Amino acid sequence: MTVFERDDQLAELTRLFSECGAGKGGVALVEGPFTCGRSELLRIVADRVRGQGAQALTANCSRAEQTLPLGAVIQLLHSADLAPDALTELIRLTDEATVAWTAAGAPTATFPLDVVLVFQCLSRAVLELAASTPVLIGIDDLGHADPLSLGWLLHLIRRIGSARVLVVLTDEQDPRPPQPPWRAELLGQPHFRRLTVAPLSGAGVVDLLAQRMDRRTAVELTPSFRAATGGNPLLLRALVGDHLQFGEATAAGYGLALLSCLHRGSPDLLPVARAIAVLGDGASAAELGQLTGIDQTRVQRAIREMAAAGLIDGGTLRHPVARAAVFDDMTAAQRAELRLCAAKVRHDGGAPASVVAKHLVDADEPVDAWAVPVLQEAATQALLAGRPELAVDCLRLAHRSSSGDAVRSVTLARLADAEWQVDPSAATRHLPELVASAHSGRLAWRDLMTLVRQLLWHGRPEEAGTLLTRMRGGDGPQRKLGDIELWLAVSHPGLAHRPNLALSPSGPPDSDVLASTDPQLGSAAMLAGLLSRGGLTEAVDRAEQVLRDIHLGRTTPWADESTMLALLVLVGADQVHRAAAWCEKLLSDNEVDGLPTWRAVLAAVRAEVALRQGELTAAMAHGESALGRLSLKAWGVAVGLPLGAMIMAATCLGQHDRAAALLTHAVPEAMFQSRYGLHYLHARGHHHLATNRYHAALADFLACGELMRTWGLDVAGLVPWRTSAAQAWLELGNRDQARRLLRDQLSRPDSVGVRVRGLSLRLLAAVAPPNRRLQPLTEALELLEASGDRFEQARVLTDLSRGYSLVEDNRRARLLFRRALHVAKICEAAPLVQELLSVSADGERMTTGAAPTEGIVSLTESQRRVAALAVMGYTNREIAIKLYITASTVEQHLTRVYRKLDIKHRKDLPVDLWDATRTG
Repeated sequence: MTVFERDDQLAELTRLFSECGAGKGGVALVEGPFTCGRSELLRIVADRVRGQGAQALTANCSRAEQTLPLGAVIQLLHSADLAPDALTELIRLTDEATVAWTAAGAPTATFPLDVVLVFQCLSRAVLELAASTPVLIGIDDLGHADPLSLGWLLHLIRRIGSARVLVVLTDEQDPRPPQPPWRAELLGQPHFRRLTVAPLSGAGVVDLLAQRMDRRTAVELTPSFRAATGGNPLLLRALVGDHLQFGEATAAGYGLALLSCLHRGSPDLLPVARAIAVLGDGASAAELGQLTGIDQTRVQRAIREMAAAGLIDGGTLRHPVARAAVFDDMTAAQRAELRLCAAKVRHDGGAPASVVAKHLVDADEPVDAWAVPVLQEAATQALLAGRPELAVDCLRLAHRSSSGDAVRSVTLARLADAEWQVDPSAATRHLPELVASAHSGRLAWRDLMTLVRQLLWHGRPEEAGTLLTRMRGGDGPQRKLGDIELWLAVSHPGLAHRPNLALSPSGPPDSDVLASTDPQLGSAAMLAGLLSRGGLTEAVDRAEQVLRDIHLGRTTPWADESTMLALLVLVGADQVHRAAAWCEKLLSDNEVDGLPTWRAVLAAVRAEVALRQGELTAAMAHGESALGRLSLKAWGVAVGLPLGAMIMAATCLGQHDRAAALLTHAVPEAMFQSRYGLHYLHARGHHHLATNRYHAALADFLACGELMRTWGLDVAGLVPWRTSAAQAWLELGNRDQARRLLRDQLSRPDSVGVRVRGLSLRLLAAVAPPNRRLQPLTEALELLEASGDRFEQARVLTDLSRGYSLVEDNRRARLLFRRALHVAKICEAAPLVQELLSVSADGERMTTGAAPTEGIVSLTESQRRVAALAVMGYTNREIAIKLYITASTVEQHLTRVYRKLDIKHRKDLPVDLWDATRTG
């Protein structure tokens, strides 16, 4: 095997052996960290000596044979080229020395005379051998030699000044105190030389790697390989083998090499390395000593020894595989015990709860009473950091280790909350025990209210109702129920207790009524109260304040509910662009990456927002994301929100088979007693409407209305059931019923919402005489443009095109037709596009080729505004009035626009230009 960066040492040993051949004896001590090439250097020198025809007597000392008297000497004798009779005699002498030394009580300071006489005989045999040929005596790991061998070696060294004998010894550079007497005497010899070896430098690593790969690759890999090995040749060779075979370090290569290093070092190395692996970065020698039971001085020595050998860097194992290898070298029981001890050491040292809890969780064994609060605190911190899985692990262990029903119940409630963040269905297995704890009075009010929500989410309204009845009739502070009663009135209205819903019509709720123990529940209750009163406009500012502050309490059990309600308030108040921006902002927060439930809820609301914007494909994608993050079972009754958005989007896209497939999913019956059922029923009704099942559609829409009126939640911004039912009545030919519903809707206070009013006016125009349709449709278009709903804009544009055709204004009808087609295509609303393509605005088949748009970017802002209004069908005079310019200026702008776009007539203007009126 080739050695690297050892040329100077080899040259010095070669020189010393040459002097030895001239009758000048010498002693050389090769010092350095273990596994860094000391033994290999000695082997190379011995091979060279033998190659020159000289004698090389070698011995390898080990800790296991340190108690074997004259063990190293016997190895030397067997490696010598001696006659059998001479070897037998010398071995007999070693036996005599052993007997004499043992009989004298194995002294270490002085040796009995009989032993000294044997030393003389053995030394004489070596000197006589050297008389005929130079002799190399090489002893590896001298620090592990037995006392008798060391005694004889010193006896020989004192006598080789003029003999042809070179003694080459290897040992660690940092000997264990107290300083061995033999080392002190050795250092005092006049013919003594000290040589050192160390881990490889960067250049040495390059040379070693270049043995197995091209030099350019070797240079590129050297920094990372040296960082992982510290230049230790044994580790380097193992890592190179792993890299060439697997592309990375492995337990079978690098890991085994590291363990080999640790086992070959001093006895303290392995336990200290295990302690470092457990405690991680920053562990002090005192902490390592507490964990291993080794005194601090020995720990520090072990750290120096491992650092010198390149096994650790800054008190840390250099590679994750190294840590895994150290752990794998222990039994499961040993690992658990070490981790439990590490937790106690860290706790006593004042480490954060998260650090202590990590050790406890890794041990996965029941813990002592002191550790339960630590686990609970760590769980809270983990939730704040967006790591609910760690919180779950902490609380599961705390629950297993808790003593006493009260503590176990509280811990279980917290565990269910944490599991909810990961997967709400995982918390269902705890519900029976939590319900029993609730009826036994072992849960706090905060936990009781959270339990009510979980029961309702999972479609168990009977159990929730029983619990609510107990809470309302108990001796506790019943006014704390104010928050949850308000929330129930919007989310599960059938269970709400109406007398508790007293809410001031303006300003925040009375603090006595809403003495909430959870600020996010308080936020949800406040928003629910405003929703139930139809005060959407008033609720917008408060909703955005809730969203701004959500990061302060995102990990509470009610955070996702208050966020959902805040976003739905914005949607219901026609602030879809603001709702979309908030969704994107919250979804982009890195801290929620580990909160699947949170992200699923946001994705579901984002689907509803996209639907209200007319972004149908995006609505489908967000809905799929919501259902992909949580299973249908995990969604519980709330599945109506993402399913409703997806069914509605699929219907508008003309994907009726897909909508039908979504409707085949089994949903909880209890969903229809919650507000989530309203979204589902409304979407199902529109699917029926689009597939010509008008009576089924009407039944769903009227069912929505009946539920909302019964619940006192008749808010069109939530679900506009009247406009949908009116549309069904129109399809059934009952214009009077449709008109009655639409007028009823327009007369309601909640019709101030621009989207609902726009929907109502569009349908009201359908039941009006042809000459009275344009005004409501024009108003509807302005309202729907303000709401941001492109799909509904396309429908109004289609109706306006037909309206102008009926009054024989074919020019404007054609322009509106083109605009309707453009918007419908943007929405990917296939049925509407097909409808527009089948019949032109004036009742004739028309060409729909794309108008030239290459020159649009060359238009000035003024030219774009004028052209956009022209596309919308305005006359030059009307354009002049709207833009406060003269008709002549309008004509000049249009002339330049025609020239830039290479067109000749107004009807050829690209419909894409209409966007200029919205961005200007």
